[in-house]
This record gives sequence, C-alpha cells and structure tokens, in this order.
Amino acid sequence: MKTLYLVRHAKSSWENLSIADYERPLIEKGIKRSKKVGACLQEKGVTPQLILSSHAQRAWDTARILATALNYPEKDIIIENHLYFSGAEAMENIVYALPDDKDHVMMVGHNPDMTRFANIFLEDKIDYMSTSAVVCVLFHTQRWQDIMLAEREIPFVVFPKSL
Repeated sequence: MKTLYLVRHAKSSWENLSIADYERPLIEKGIKRSKKVGACLQEKGVTPQLILSSHAQRAWDTARILATALNYPEKDIIIENHLYFSGAEAMENIVYALPDDKDHVMMVGHNPDMTRFANIFLEDKIDYMSTSAVVCVLFHTQRWQDIMLAEREIPFVVFPKSL
C-alpha cells in the first residue's frame, strides 16, 4: 500500500508586495495552524518516509514545521520545483517517479494545483484546500506508477479551522 499526504502551504504574508511570490514568508497565524496540523498528524500516526516541498519559502517553512512535528529530519526534505504552479499533471508525474521503497510520502505545494490534484482522488470534491490543509490518500498498490488504477481510500482530510 502507498499513502500520499497532500499538503497546502500555511498562510503567508502579502504585506511586502515588492518581494517575489516564491519569497513570501509565513505569518504567525500560518505557523500556529501548521503546528496544530502537525500535532493532529502525529496523533494519527503519520510517519512520512519522504517529504517533498515546493521551493517557495512558504511551502518550505510549512514542510519544516510538519517535519519537526513528525520527527522527520529537516535535512531530508527534498525541494521539488515542479510543485510550484506546474499543474496537477506535473504533480501526477512527480508521484509516478517516486521510489517504490517509500510507502508514505508527503507533498507540500500550492493552490490551485493542490486542490485539483487532490480532487482526482476524492469522491466528494472540495472547492478549495485552505492553507495548511491535508488530504490523505491510501492506494491499494505496491507501485506508485499504478496509483491511478488502484483502489483507494481517504483515511482523513484535515482543515486547520476544524482543529
């Protein structure tokens, strides 16, 4: 079985419009919500074997917060540039290329791509993944390349406002 955790980055600042989009930092509210989500994931027994993050500062910081909560080494977070506004198809290709010896993978990225990608697997579609939201998808397969054909379950969807 393969488990994919799809995470939208935490709430970020729009205060300084002179910085590039990918440099926008998290705001305190985003940090607090991500820590709450991290604690929730820890309670659920989430143990990622691989965390991939967009190179954008807000995604990287979110990945680091969750990694800390889940006892995943920060130095092992992998920057994946195609998680930054490359589309749901690019995200699909990232998953297809995952090593099959990793059964639990977390991807931290951005909307609208994250919502579009999550909705491929959700029966009850969501309109919008809020910041710090997580969708967990469990695939009944041993190969990442087979996820689109595999039976799947949605063990949980976490929206930070509900915590």
